[in-house]
Amino acid sequence: MQIRELSIPDAYEITPKQFGDDRGVFLEWYRFDRLEEAIGHSLDIRQANTSVSKRGVVRGIHFADVPPSQAKYVTTTRGAVLDFVIDIRVGSPTFGKWDSVLLDDTDHKAIYIAEGLGHAFVALTDDATVSYLVTDVFNASREHGINPVDEDVALVFPDAAGELILSPKDTDAPGLAEAAEAGLLPTWDAARAYYDSLNNRK
Repeated sequence: MQIRELSIPDAYEITPKQFGDDRGVFLEWYRFDRLEEAIGHSLDIRQANTSVSKRGVVRGIHFADVPPSQAKYVTTTRGAVLDFVIDIRVGSPTFGKWDSVLLDDTDHKAIYIAEGLGHAFVALTDDATVSYLVTDVFNASREHGINPVDEDVALVFPDAAGELILSPKDTDAPGLAEAAEAGLLPTWDAARAYYDSLNNRK
């Protein structure tokens, strides 16, 4: 597989090599050792999630308190989504910026999103099925959100998504500036210290 760091530090696009024949296709969509080479530590997977979304559904922007937050390894097993990683770490050189990766059932790409980064996606097809490996169990008291249509973040949703469908939870979430003022956002320094602790663990 090929692993490429995105324009947001600590987020990576993973492109697996596919082996096809008259029976179909085989690929490795997750390799702990290859990812460890890229990020400096192996993932301690604690939970696996799946969501199924109709075209136009937006999920996110979601994040959790650091530490421990949740690192996420995300792929699409059916259909297509445009997956966004948003740098919400106060003090980061790319604070407020975002990057995206098309995840679909053709290229079978995945995206790795480190702890403290914001995550969202928009479904480009009906029955878009997304699977996530995460490094901690869900803890509602430590989970937060940012409005995905916040003008300060300015995510660009492709025409293929059609009319956007958002949950009240996400549209009621604060914007980036409001979340920063409320002290909800992780900091660059805290995130880096946590990454260092993971890299140095025995």
